[in-house]
Amino acid sequence: MTMPGEYRRASVDFDAYLDELRADTLIDSRNVVYTMTQGVFQTFRRRLNVADALRFADVLPPVLRAIFVADWNPDEVKRSFRDRAAMTREVQSLRGDHNFSPNTAIADVAAAIWKHVDEAAFSRVLKTLPDGAEEFWRP
Repeated sequence: MTMPGEYRRASVDFDAYLDELRADTLIDSRNVVYTMTQGVFQTFRRRLNVADALRFADVLPPVLRAIFVADWNPDEVKRSFRDRAAMTREVQSLRGDHNFSPNTAIADVAAAIWKHVDEAAFSRVLKTLPDGAEEFWRP
C-alpha cells in the first residue's frame, strides 16, 4: 500500500494552516498561533472522554491530530463546557507568560480548522460529542 497523501503533505498542510490563521487574525507570529491552537485543543480535549477525543482527533489533519493528543493526561478530571469567555481564559492560561491569544482565540482557531478538515466528517463527529462541542467549534 502506498503512503497516504495526507502524511506526505503533512508539513506543507500544517504550514498552510498556520499561515492562514496568522493572516486571518493579523497575528504576525507562527509561535503565537501555534500556542493558541494548542490551548484551544487542550481546552476542548478536557471536556471529552478518551473515546470521544480519539474520534475527534481522527478527523483532523496529521500534524493537528498530533498536537491535539500531545502531552495528554487522560486521567485529568473531565470538565464541562462553560461559557466561551471562561474557556477562552483557559486557552490563554497555557504558558501564560508567553501566550498572546486574543479573546477571539476559540472562534479564530475554529474558523481555520474548518478550512483544513473534511467538513462532512468533522460535522458528523461533532454531532456525536457531548452537548457544547458543536458550539465550541462554531466560528
